[in-house]
Amino acid sequence: MGIFRGYAAIQGRGTVALPAELRKKYRLDEPGAQLEITERADGVIELRPTLPVPVDEMWFWNEGHQAAEREAEADDAAGRHSTFGDAEALLAHLDTLASGPVEAVE
Repeated sequence: MGIFRGYAAIQGRGTVALPAELRKKYRLDEPGAQLEITERADGVIELRPTLPVPVDEMWFWNEGHQAAEREAEADDAAGRHSTFGDAEALLAHLDTLASGPVEAVE
């Protein structure tokens, strides 16, 4: 997708419909998407797409990652976790896990 240049009509009550390709490109069709509006001294009105969650953090909020977070929280609440005194003990435990079948930690 290249740089867009075009026009948008201003409809009743000041409604402006953005072209579909721009909405898709900047993820403005997602729930909560907004446009930041800046009026410059030279008379230019700038629109900047914004999302409630910064784009570089959106991976955390996708359904798959959130399901994994809920699973981890449930495991922690049920006591299905291990605690290590230092990094060496953690690394030794990871080596053990990588070398064979995992036994349940009580």
